Amino acid sequence: MTPDDAPAAQPEPMAQRGPQRFLIVTDAWAPQVNGVVRTLEVLGEDLKAMGRQVRYATPEGRFTLPLPSYPEIRLALFARKSLEKMIAGFRPDAIHIATEGPLGISARAICLREDIPFTTSFHTRFPEYVRARLPLIPEAAVYRFLRWFHGPAYRMMVATPSLQHEMEAHGFTNVVIWSRGVDVGMFRPIAGATLPYRGPVWLYVGRVAVEKNLEAFLSLDLPGTKVVIGDGPARASLEQRYPDAKFLGSRTGEDLVRHYAASDVFVFPSRTDTFGLVLLEALACGVPVAAFPVQGPLDVIGDAPVGALSEDLGEACARALETPREACRVFALTRAWRTCTEQFLANLPPV
Repeated sequence: MTPDDAPAAQPEPMAQRGPQRFLIVTDAWAPQVNGVVRTLEVLGEDLKAMGRQVRYATPEGRFTLPLPSYPEIRLALFARKSLEKMIAGFRPDAIHIATEGPLGISARAICLREDIPFTTSFHTRFPEYVRARLPLIPEAAVYRFLRWFHGPAYRMMVATPSLQHEMEAHGFTNVVIWSRGVDVGMFRPIAGATLPYRGPVWLYVGRVAVEKNLEAFLSLDLPGTKVVIGDGPARASLEQRYPDAKFLGSRTGEDLVRHYAASDVFVFPSRTDTFGLVLLEALACGVPVAAFPVQGPLDVIGDAPVGALSEDLGEACARALETPREACRVFALTRAWRTCTEQFLANLPPV
């Protein structure tokens, strides 16, 4: 057989192509429970299932101080040397910097000094976050910092096309899509699941903080019971102001899934989330969504018949209550994680 007669080489399967050793750098990590942490955890699990090696550089085991006004978030300081040792020892093929905190800034500096390509992602609407806590800092200054941080990255990943267009309008030039999915095996309807509260049950899951706009939900005149799962700096004051609501703190695993599955409507009052992973988790459990028609809900749900979006959140709740639960589950089944992981891989620099 001549070389010309030989069968064409077959492309390697996705699990074998490209980078094999991944370092994910994040200032957001357990015990925090939020969409950023869950996204990075699932990404690592999926990469490992595809045959990759994955390590995380997180605040765990490092010297940390609490974030002012948000003590649940601890920032790792003086981490540069330990990060250098980690990178030198592991020799990652791909470095992804997920957050703009001290760990992310240190990793960025090392990559630039050593001429190591890296990618970043934009998970939290920093300008709105800063404005809610430090209104004297100009929004333009925050965007300058973000352009400085993400500018040298090979790619800056965002979850939705609308956020991509928004960031490009603010002068970002390296923005690509890395969408989000849901584990439809874990998050699922549970027949007969109930909660010991008067129905209908209106559920919120997420951080309990000022930027989440929870008062827009808690102040609604709704029948039944409002349930809040999550923790954060605003919890104590909101519990005092809204004693009829049930504040259950953080829930994880099967316990969280049962609370989703036993609820009637998932209410998402945030106007600042870039995506809202909890929306997909609720839908996967067969729970319709009520939200404002803003970035996040519009990108995740759009005009799909799986809930209601309205500037009148109470009206959205009433319409969502009439939504067939089966439609929510069917919609969520189209949002599997593996497609998102392959999208992440396609955004990496060549090796």
